[in-house]
Amino acid sequence: MTAGQPARRRRPSSGRPMTPAARLGAWGERQARLYLERQGYRIAAANYRCPDGEVDLIAESGKGDELVFIEVKTRRGRKFGEAEEAITAAKAQRLTAAAGHYLSQRYGESPALARTQWRIDLICLQLDPSGKLQSLTHLPNAIEE
Repeated sequence: MTAGQPARRRRPSSGRPMTPAARLGAWGERQARLYLERQGYRIAAANYRCPDGEVDLIAESGKGDELVFIEVKTRRGRKFGEAEEAITAAKAQRLTAAAGHYLSQRYGESPALARTQWRIDLICLQLDPSGKLQSLTHLPNAIEE
């Protein structure tokens, strides 16, 4: 596998084969994770699911003073628009709710919850039609609370 090509994936734990869109999304999340780690982030969770929604990646900032909830969008070509356009108001609301759920699970009612700094970022990966990575854009504070 080269850095610019999505990897072939085996069946997920459900036993069903992954769709091409799911494979592309999983590849993009791996690239985003590698990028964040190179930037000094520590990944705390991946594909965090709760009743409120899902967060692709949760990381501690390089300084360890902030939790960052990251939505990853990967696009091949521009047929479905820019990756940044995929965050609708409803998606932003679900991400915010899922972040709140994670924080309450992690900290409960402790005073640390009130002191915890957090934000929601967006990482956009744009591939050309052949599947080569054209760009990776990290947008901090992409969704305001």
